Amino acid sequence: MFLDVLATEFLKLRHSRVPLISLAAFSLGPLGLALFMWIAAEPGRAKGLGLVGTKASLMGLAATWPAFLTMLTQVVGGGGLLLLAFVVAYLFGREYQEGTAKNMLTVPAGRHLFVLAKFVVAAVWWALIVVAVLVEAALIGFALSLPGLTLSLALAALHRTLVVAGVAFLLTSLVGWIAVLGRGYLAPLGFAVATLALGDVFGHTGWARWFPWSVESLLSGTLGGRLTTLPAGSVVVLLVTFAVGIAATVAQMRWADNTQ
Repeated sequence: MFLDVLATEFLKLRHSRVPLISLAAFSLGPLGLALFMWIAAEPGRAKGLGLVGTKASLMGLAATWPAFLTMLTQVVGGGGLLLLAFVVAYLFGREYQEGTAKNMLTVPAGRHLFVLAKFVVAAVWWALIVVAVLVEAALIGFALSLPGLTLSLALAALHRTLVVAGVAFLLTSLVGWIAVLGRGYLAPLGFAVATLALGDVFGHTGWARWFPWSVESLLSGTLGGRLTTLPAGSVVVLLVTFAVGIAATVAQMRWADNTQ
Protein backbone atom coordinates (compact mmCIF):
# COMPACT_ATOMS: atom_id res chain seq x y z
CA MET A 1 0.00 0.00 0.00
CA PHE A 2 2.83 2.43 0.83
CA LEU A 3 4.45 1.90 -2.55
CA ASP A 4 1.14 2.65 -4.25
CA VAL A 5 0.76 5.86 -2.26
CA LEU A 6 4.37 6.82 -3.00
CA ALA A 7 3.93 6.17 -6.71
CA THR A 8 0.82 8.35 -6.67
CA GLU A 9 2.71 11.20 -5.03
CA PHE A 10 5.39 11.05 -7.71
CA LEU A 11 2.74 10.93 -10.43
CA LYS A 12 1.25 14.14 -9.07
CA LEU A 13 4.46 15.90 -10.04
CA ARG A 14 4.48 14.54 -13.58
CA HIS A 15 2.83 17.61 -15.13
CA SER A 16 4.01 20.11 -12.53
CA ARG A 17 6.59 22.74 -13.40
CA VAL A 18 7.39 23.43 -9.76
CA PRO A 19 10.33 20.95 -9.52
CA LEU A 20 12.04 22.55 -12.53
CA ILE A 21 11.31 26.04 -11.22
CA SER A 22 12.80 25.15 -7.83
CA LEU A 23 15.90 23.73 -9.52
CA ALA A 24 16.29 26.83 -11.68
CA ALA A 25 15.90 29.11 -8.66
CA PHE A 26 18.44 27.23 -6.54
CA SER A 27 20.92 27.05 -9.41
CA LEU A 28 21.20 30.83 -9.22
CA GLY A 29 23.17 30.38 -5.98
CA PRO A 30 26.36 28.99 -7.60
CA LEU A 31 26.03 31.57 -10.37
CA GLY A 32 25.99 34.32 -7.76
CA LEU A 33 29.06 32.82 -6.14
CA ALA A 34 30.74 32.73 -9.54
CA LEU A 35 30.18 36.48 -9.84
CA PHE A 36 31.86 37.11 -6.48
CA MET A 37 34.75 34.84 -7.43
CA TRP A 38 35.23 36.78 -10.66
CA ILE A 39 35.14 40.09 -8.79
CA ALA A 40 37.78 38.82 -6.36
CA ALA A 41 39.94 37.52 -9.20
CA GLU A 42 39.59 40.65 -11.34
CA PRO A 43 39.33 43.59 -8.91
CA GLY A 44 40.53 46.08 -11.51
CA ARG A 45 37.98 45.10 -14.13
CA ALA A 46 35.32 44.90 -11.42
CA LYS A 47 35.66 48.58 -10.56
CA GLY A 48 33.03 49.27 -13.17
CA LEU A 49 30.55 47.45 -10.96
CA GLY A 50 30.71 50.25 -8.39
CA LEU A 51 29.76 49.23 -4.88
CA VAL A 52 29.86 45.56 -5.73
CA GLY A 53 33.60 45.75 -6.37
CA THR A 54 34.17 47.82 -3.23
CA LYS A 55 32.20 45.43 -1.04
CA ALA A 56 34.04 42.45 -2.48
CA SER A 57 37.42 43.95 -1.62
CA LEU A 58 36.28 44.87 1.88
CA MET A 59 35.04 41.35 2.48
CA GLY A 60 38.50 40.00 1.76
CA LEU A 61 37.26 37.45 -0.74
CA ALA A 62 39.79 35.15 -2.37
CA ALA A 63 39.12 33.55 -5.73
CA THR A 64 40.10 30.04 -4.61
CA TRP A 65 38.45 26.67 -4.34
CA PRO A 66 38.43 26.74 -0.49
CA ALA A 67 36.57 30.07 -0.45
CA PHE A 68 34.21 28.99 -3.20
CA LEU A 69 33.34 25.68 -1.52
CA THR A 70 32.84 27.36 1.86
CA MET A 71 30.36 29.80 0.36
CA LEU A 72 28.64 26.96 -1.51
CA THR A 73 28.04 25.15 1.79
CA GLN A 74 26.46 28.31 3.17
CA VAL A 75 24.18 28.55 0.15
CA VAL A 76 23.07 24.94 0.56
CA GLY A 77 22.50 25.51 4.28
CA GLY A 78 20.60 28.78 4.38
CA GLY A 79 19.05 28.58 0.94
CA GLY A 80 18.21 24.92 1.42
CA LEU A 81 16.06 25.63 4.45
CA LEU A 82 13.95 28.08 2.46
CA LEU A 83 13.76 25.88 -0.61
CA LEU A 84 12.81 22.81 1.40
CA ALA A 85 10.14 24.82 3.21
CA PHE A 86 8.73 25.74 -0.19
CA VAL A 87 8.88 22.13 -1.40
CA VAL A 88 7.18 20.68 1.68
CA ALA A 89 4.61 23.50 1.74
CA TYR A 90 3.83 22.75 -1.89
CA LEU A 91 3.49 18.99 -1.38
CA PHE A 92 1.13 19.34 1.58
CA GLY A 93 -0.50 22.68 0.91
CA ARG A 94 -1.49 21.99 -2.69
CA GLU A 95 -3.99 19.37 -1.49
CA TYR A 96 -5.97 22.14 0.19
CA GLN A 97 -5.40 24.82 -2.42
CA GLU A 98 -6.45 22.52 -5.27
CA GLY A 99 -9.36 20.96 -3.38
CA THR A 100 -7.96 17.42 -3.42
CA ALA A 101 -7.48 16.98 0.33
CA LYS A 102 -10.95 15.48 0.74
CA ASN A 103 -10.11 12.87 -1.90
CA MET A 104 -6.79 12.00 -0.29
CA LEU A 105 -8.33 11.66 3.17
CA THR A 106 -11.10 9.32 1.98
CA VAL A 107 -8.79 6.82 0.27
CA PRO A 108 -8.77 3.48 2.15
CA ALA A 109 -5.16 3.87 3.26
CA GLY A 110 -3.60 4.99 6.52
CA ARG A 111 -3.13 8.74 6.55
CA HIS A 112 0.35 8.26 7.95
CA LEU A 113 1.25 6.69 4.61
CA PHE A 114 0.50 9.93 2.80
CA VAL A 115 2.66 11.87 5.26
CA LEU A 116 5.59 9.48 4.89
CA ALA A 117 5.22 9.37 1.10
CA LYS A 118 5.24 13.14 0.80
CA PHE A 119 8.40 13.40 2.88
CA VAL A 120 10.07 10.70 0.76
CA VAL A 121 9.17 12.71 -2.34
CA ALA A 122 10.60 15.83 -0.68
CA ALA A 123 13.81 13.95 0.17
CA VAL A 124 14.26 12.71 -3.41
CA TRP A 125 13.41 16.15 -4.79
CA TRP A 126 15.96 17.80 -2.50
CA ALA A 127 18.64 15.17 -3.19
CA LEU A 128 18.37 15.68 -6.95
CA ILE A 129 18.64 19.44 -6.55
CA VAL A 130 21.70 19.13 -4.30
CA VAL A 131 23.43 16.81 -6.77
CA ALA A 132 22.62 19.15 -9.67
CA VAL A 133 23.93 22.17 -7.78
CA LEU A 134 27.14 20.35 -6.81
CA VAL A 135 27.76 19.43 -10.43
CA GLU A 136 27.02 23.00 -11.50
CA ALA A 137 29.41 24.37 -8.86
CA ALA A 138 32.17 22.01 -9.98
CA LEU A 139 31.79 23.11 -13.60
CA ILE A 140 31.83 26.77 -12.56
CA GLY A 141 34.96 26.30 -10.45
CA PHE A 142 36.84 24.62 -13.29
CA ALA A 143 35.60 27.21 -15.79
CA LEU A 144 36.99 30.00 -13.57
CA SER A 145 40.26 28.06 -13.13
CA LEU A 146 40.15 28.53 -9.37
CA PRO A 147 43.35 27.47 -7.61
CA GLY A 148 43.77 25.39 -4.48
CA LEU A 149 41.78 22.26 -5.29
CA THR A 150 42.96 19.00 -3.76
CA LEU A 151 41.30 15.63 -3.37
CA SER A 152 41.15 15.95 0.41
CA LEU A 153 39.59 19.42 0.12
CA ALA A 154 37.00 18.18 -2.39
CA LEU A 155 36.03 15.19 -0.25
CA ALA A 156 35.83 17.27 2.94
CA ALA A 157 33.69 19.91 1.21
CA LEU A 158 31.44 17.24 -0.29
CA HIS A 159 30.96 15.59 3.10
CA ARG A 160 30.24 18.90 4.83
CA THR A 161 27.76 19.99 2.17
CA LEU A 162 25.89 16.69 2.26
CA VAL A 163 25.69 16.82 6.06
CA VAL A 164 24.33 20.37 5.89
CA ALA A 165 21.81 19.28 3.26
CA GLY A 166 20.74 16.35 5.44
CA VAL A 167 20.31 18.54 8.49
CA ALA A 168 18.23 20.98 6.44
CA PHE A 169 15.90 18.13 5.51
CA LEU A 170 15.50 17.05 9.13
CA LEU A 171 14.16 20.51 9.92
CA THR A 172 11.34 20.32 7.37
CA SER A 173 8.99 17.98 9.23
CA LEU A 174 7.53 20.83 11.29
CA VAL A 175 6.94 22.75 8.07
CA GLY A 176 4.75 19.88 6.92
CA TRP A 177 2.72 20.07 10.11
CA ILE A 178 2.24 23.83 9.74
CA ALA A 179 1.17 23.34 6.12
CA VAL A 180 -1.53 20.85 7.16
CA LEU A 181 -2.52 22.95 10.15
CA GLY A 182 -2.77 26.12 8.06
CA ARG A 183 -4.14 24.27 5.01
CA GLY A 184 -2.08 26.19 2.50
CA TYR A 185 1.26 27.70 1.58
CA LEU A 186 1.61 30.96 3.49
CA ALA A 187 1.71 29.65 7.06
CA PRO A 188 4.57 27.15 6.48
CA LEU A 189 6.62 29.67 4.53
CA GLY A 190 6.15 32.23 7.29
CA PHE A 191 7.16 29.58 9.82
CA ALA A 192 10.34 28.86 7.85
CA VAL A 193 11.33 32.52 7.74
CA ALA A 194 10.63 32.91 11.47
CA THR A 195 12.74 29.87 12.41
CA LEU A 196 15.60 31.14 10.23
CA ALA A 197 15.51 34.43 12.12
CA LEU A 198 15.38 32.64 15.48
CA GLY A 199 18.27 30.43 14.39
CA ASP A 200 20.35 33.54 13.80
CA VAL A 201 19.38 34.99 17.19
CA PHE A 202 20.10 31.83 19.17
CA GLY A 203 23.23 31.27 17.12
CA HIS A 204 24.88 34.10 19.00
CA THR A 205 24.09 32.58 22.39
CA GLY A 206 25.29 29.61 24.36
CA TRP A 207 22.18 27.69 23.31
CA ALA A 208 23.17 27.52 19.64
CA ARG A 209 24.01 23.81 19.68
CA TRP A 210 20.66 23.00 21.26
CA PHE A 211 18.47 25.01 18.90
CA PRO A 212 17.97 23.02 15.65
CA TRP A 213 18.01 25.96 13.25
CA SER A 214 21.14 27.35 14.88
CA VAL A 215 22.86 23.99 14.45
CA GLU A 216 22.30 24.29 10.72
CA SER A 217 23.88 27.75 10.71
CA LEU A 218 26.84 26.60 12.79
CA LEU A 219 27.50 23.69 10.44
CA SER A 220 27.35 25.80 7.29
CA GLY A 221 29.42 28.60 8.79
CA THR A 222 26.90 31.39 8.24
CA LEU A 223 27.36 32.50 11.86
CA GLY A 224 31.12 32.84 11.55
CA GLY A 225 32.80 29.92 13.28
CA ARG A 226 31.93 26.54 11.81
CA LEU A 227 31.43 23.24 13.59
CA THR A 228 33.78 20.58 12.26
CA THR A 229 31.80 17.75 13.86
CA LEU A 230 28.19 17.49 14.93
CA PRO A 231 27.92 17.11 18.75
CA ALA A 232 25.90 14.15 20.02
CA GLY A 233 23.49 16.50 21.78
CA SER A 234 22.81 18.37 18.56
CA VAL A 235 22.16 15.09 16.72
CA VAL A 236 19.59 14.13 19.34
CA VAL A 237 17.91 17.52 19.08
CA LEU A 238 17.70 17.27 15.29
CA LEU A 239 16.31 13.73 15.34
CA VAL A 240 13.75 14.62 18.02
CA THR A 241 12.69 17.69 16.02
CA PHE A 242 12.21 15.56 12.91
CA ALA A 243 10.26 12.88 14.79
CA VAL A 244 8.03 15.44 16.52
CA GLY A 245 7.26 17.08 13.19
CA ILE A 246 6.33 13.76 11.56
CA ALA A 247 4.15 12.76 14.52
CA ALA A 248 2.42 16.15 14.61
CA THR A 249 1.72 16.03 10.87
CA VAL A 250 0.29 12.51 11.10
CA ALA A 251 -1.85 13.48 14.10
CA GLN A 252 -3.14 16.59 12.34
CA MET A 253 -4.19 14.60 9.26
CA ARG A 254 -5.66 11.73 11.26
CA TRP A 255 -7.69 13.52 13.92
CA ALA A 256 -8.23 17.12 12.84
CA ASP A 257 -11.49 18.01 11.08
CA ASN A 258 -11.33 18.64 7.36
CA THR A 259 -13.93 21.26 6.46
CA GLN A 260 -13.07 21.35 2.78
